[in-house]
Amino acid sequence: MAAPSSTSKFVNFEPVFHQFDKDNNGKLSLAELQHCMRTTIGEEMSLQDAEVLVQSLDTDGDGLLDFHEFIKLLNMEEDEEKELKEAFGMYIVEDGGFITAKSLKRTLSRLGTSRDIEDCKAMISSFDLNGDGVLSFEEFKLMMML
Repeated sequence: MAAPSSTSKFVNFEPVFHQFDKDNNGKLSLAELQHCMRTTIGEEMSLQDAEVLVQSLDTDGDGLLDFHEFIKLLNMEEDEEKELKEAFGMYIVEDGGFITAKSLKRTLSRLGTSRDIEDCKAMISSFDLNGDGVLSFEEFKLMMML
């Protein structure tokens, strides 16, 4: 029995890919990629960032992303998300699945960096978008992207 292809779990992304392929040429241009990023994850991508991303994924050298190259992008995002979840898990000590000032202080201490609780509160408040005094996974992701 043949092993499933690495893209088989992404087959249902074909309609998504085609939705962003505005000129229906089977490839995403830089502008189409920028629109895709803005629409799907709410992230503005500069033309320069789009060029760098396409260059890193573009196996045929045409400066565009075909569906298989687009899948590579999804795999990168999936791997990055997995790594971020592991890193987030290092900090979670309190109930509820959030990073608190206390859990941040303990984790930093384990990593050899000493901070007082007020410093940890200040670090958290910089990325605490909803003002609840703790970092959710989404807030942690934002912090790690900057």
